[in-house]
Amino acid sequence: MGGMRIAVTGSTGLIGTALVRSLRADGHEVVRLVRRAASGREEVTWDPKRQYVDAGGLAGCEAVVHLAGAGVGDHRWTETYKKEIRESRVLGTAAIAEAVASLDAPPKVLVCGSAIGFYGDTGERAVDEEAPPGDGFLPSVCVEWEEAAAPAQEAGVRTVFARTGLVVAGEGGAWGRRLFPLFRAGLGGRLGSGRQYQSYIAMHDQIAALRHLIDTESLSGPVNLTAPRPVTNRELTEAMGRVLKRPTFFTVPAPALRLALGEFSADVLGSQRVLPRQLEESGFSFAFPGIEDTLRAALLTWAT
Repeated sequence: MGGMRIAVTGSTGLIGTALVRSLRADGHEVVRLVRRAASGREEVTWDPKRQYVDAGGLAGCEAVVHLAGAGVGDHRWTETYKKEIRESRVLGTAAIAEAVASLDAPPKVLVCGSAIGFYGDTGERAVDEEAPPGDGFLPSVCVEWEEAAAPAQEAGVRTVFARTGLVVAGEGGAWGRRLFPLFRAGLGGRLGSGRQYQSYIAMHDQIAALRHLIDTESLSGPVNLTAPRPVTNRELTEAMGRVLKRPTFFTVPAPALRLALGEFSADVLGSQRVLPRQLEESGFSFAFPGIEDTLRAALLTWAT
């Protein structure tokens, strides 16, 4: 990629911030979608709840990366918050897709955030992009989320769904705010039985993969953004202990998680063994394919 104009939603979130920084460092012009009056050429006003986008501000963009959406683990899953999770993704994606489709010269690619929550609980079974959706709240949200991009696809825009796993980052998110401090204090441990698989990706690889999706014309449809070696929660816990040189004796029993997290606990205790077949077959190379290297890379950022 070189010298492109690229629009990004969710640009102040954990992944969006890192993506914008990476793109600008390489000389690309980044247009941030903001929920207020735009100030200058590098901002575009939008209101996802009203499904409004100032489409004219997207003129000249060769790519749009749509990452906005309410955090799945930020609040207890009340019916009100579940509605917020769904609408923030479905309405926002529909607004972006319709704005893209309305342009006389639409961007070459729309990269839409999605999640491996699409697959539901896969148990010990490994799945790739050909697997059907699972059952439950998150799979149903992911299905609607991706379907909302139909206007862009129908307009002939190459559309990619970045089904992201657990992003391991030291600068924020679950690892930076909760897990690293907890394990550093010697209070970390496995969740439930620890046998459930967790599909993760290093922040470095997450950003590199998003840029790969922008640049690789052969990719469209769902692409799993996960490291090639999913681990069980027990293996992840043991790796955290080794990397941080702390004991990991504690266990959070499943009933306690259900009490603390409510419905969301089913997803925390569920197993997702997701493989990045499309990424690997398209030539993407992971800098951090293993869990210990991933944790050490994130720990360097967290420590600073």
